[in-house]
Amino acid sequence: MPTYKLHGARVLFFAGWKDHYSLYPAGERLVAAFKDELASHEVIKGTIRFPLSEPVPVKLIGRIAKFRAKEVAEREKTKPAARKKR
Repeated sequence: MPTYKLHGARVLFFAGWKDHYSLYPAGERLVAAFKDELASHEVIKGTIRFPLSEPVPVKLIGRIAKFRAKEVAEREKTKPAARKKR
């Protein structure tokens, strides 16, 4: 499954299906942040489904990717620094 990573952490990955394509992961914060824009799309268990019969919402997907990159970067900041090996 094609995946975009930042500092080794998965930011966004996607897959194509017969009638739709999906973006992952769609956590609670992301879904809440894009609630209005995702209202017409199917969002189930961390997956956003976009029908193939509609134009690709390029700007929305771009904003979702930036949101996820920010989440990953924030998580990286809170991780303790790796200890040096002797």
